[in-house]
Amino acid sequence: MRFVPGTRALRTLEAAGRHLNFTRAADELGLTPAAVSHQIKEIEEQLGVVLFTRTSRSIRLTEAGAALVDASVDALDLLNRAVSKARKLTRGTALLKVTLDAQFAAKWLMRRIDAFRKLHPDIDLRFDISYEVRDFDLDDVDVGIRFGTGKYPGLVADRLFDNIIIPVCSPALLASGPPLRVPRDLFRHTLVHIEWSQQGVTWPNWRMWMAAAGVDDFDDSRSVVFTTSSDAVQAALDGSAVALADFAMVANDLSEGRLVRPFELGIKVAREFAYHLVYPIASANDARVVAFKDWLLNEVHNPQADPTRRSWDDFKPS
Repeated sequence: MRFVPGTRALRTLEAAGRHLNFTRAADELGLTPAAVSHQIKEIEEQLGVVLFTRTSRSIRLTEAGAALVDASVDALDLLNRAVSKARKLTRGTALLKVTLDAQFAAKWLMRRIDAFRKLHPDIDLRFDISYEVRDFDLDDVDVGIRFGTGKYPGLVADRLFDNIIIPVCSPALLASGPPLRVPRDLFRHTLVHIEWSQQGVTWPNWRMWMAAAGVDDFDDSRSVVFTTSSDAVQAALDGSAVALADFAMVANDLSEGRLVRPFELGIKVAREFAYHLVYPIASANDARVVAFKDWLLNEVHNPQADPTRRSWDDFKPS
């Protein structure tokens, strides 16, 4: 019987071939460099071929080694996809796994999800909270909600809503801090926003908002920049700053009075970028996916009126 390396050996070979460094491969695999070296040597002896040429300073793949590393990548990918498919088949048709980022989950979906569960008690929703775009063939997920262009090969992308960026602050800051009657009054406050750009599109910042408001001498060097929208919004909720935030993500905070909108002016994010519901083309007729899609799009385009909604004018200084 011919020797074929096992899964563990293939993972070691793939990592060593990718890094061309046994120490970095060992760190990734949770092994020692000596263990990686021993496993590679064992594969070479069992196959009767040299996979790596070693010098005192570096290692490189032989032609045979490169061929086997390529095959290992393909074999591991095929196995991972089979495992993902097996898990989905095993968990049955009642479970729907949704992948989405933390902000969308906390600020939008979780506030509405009870309505879906009441409408579809037979569907068991589970969530994968991640900013990474998942591979539906490799990861155990069924649908995703992602911000981007909606151009994902092999996936259907249903646009949810346009992103309008508005200034928000806490009622306490508006009531007790320096007055906010005209945009220039913002110079006396701490201003926060996020920094994000992709494919030539920049997320609206305070310099852009001030320009739209007719303020052409704004010094943006005093703005505080965060990496996530959640941190910027939290600064506003804490009463320490005025933040630029996505209206859809703070709509509940506005309606429930935790945040107010000192100025009506909002800036739209470039049309090609938006939140999308994404799922494999092959799942387009899956009853669970259809149910979630229909409910989600209805929530986006036909939101229920909130009887507790409060106007920002309740807090606007006279």
